[in-house]
Amino acid sequence: MRGLGKLTLYNLKLYLREPMASFFTLLYAPMMLVLFGSIYGNEPSPMFGGRGTVDVSVPAYIALVIVTVGLISIPIGTASRRETGVLRRFRATPLRPLTYLVADVAVYFAVTALGVLLLVATGKIGFHLKFQGNVLSVALGFILGMSAFTALGYVVAGLSPSGRAAQAIGMFVAFPFMFLSGATVPLEALPAGVRSVAQFIPLTHVVTLLRGLWTGGSWGSFGKEIAVLVGVLVVGVAVSAQTFRWE
Repeated sequence: MRGLGKLTLYNLKLYLREPMASFFTLLYAPMMLVLFGSIYGNEPSPMFGGRGTVDVSVPAYIALVIVTVGLISIPIGTASRRETGVLRRFRATPLRPLTYLVADVAVYFAVTALGVLLLVATGKIGFHLKFQGNVLSVALGFILGMSAFTALGYVVAGLSPSGRAAQAIGMFVAFPFMFLSGATVPLEALPAGVRSVAQFIPLTHVVTLLRGLWTGGSWGSFGKEIAVLVGVLVVGVAVSAQTFRWE
């Protein structure tokens, strides 16, 4: 446990020292919220069932933070460390490989949770964000969505030959996910054809689940979303276990 704690702290420091990763994880979503919140405000809107733009944007932006870490930060970080020999050196230490993986996942979860807290604080302080759900339910929804996209991130990392390739692949997948899933533009504002396509995007189900739980919905109302995300998690773990490489 002592080795796990030290390794987790070390990886956390490395992550926070990377300006690009820190920006997109901690500041990008709050900046988006400030920008669009300043334009549209948070007055109740019939489009959103009497809720304000900020009220529906915050849970969607949580999904934005998740996909940024899952499909960009994890693939780039893992593939770059493999390319530079860092993973090989970790494997040569007395620490078990599982210890490294647990520490790595813990750091990604921690920084994503911190990004979410900054986002919620921005909404609450700047726009009187309303929350009608259960904190535990939303937290579990976040864990499920983050777990699924963490698994996808390690799949991309395992299939990428280099850090640069991981960056290209991750962004190629992540940006359509962001703009077609409701994570940036609300699903209600998207054309019907785009909404139909969005149902095949895993991030759409994170957005739908988090928005529903945020407004007080029960887990029983989101069977499809849960099934999709659990499926992504299971398949992602199985594939990443086969494709993960130390060198």
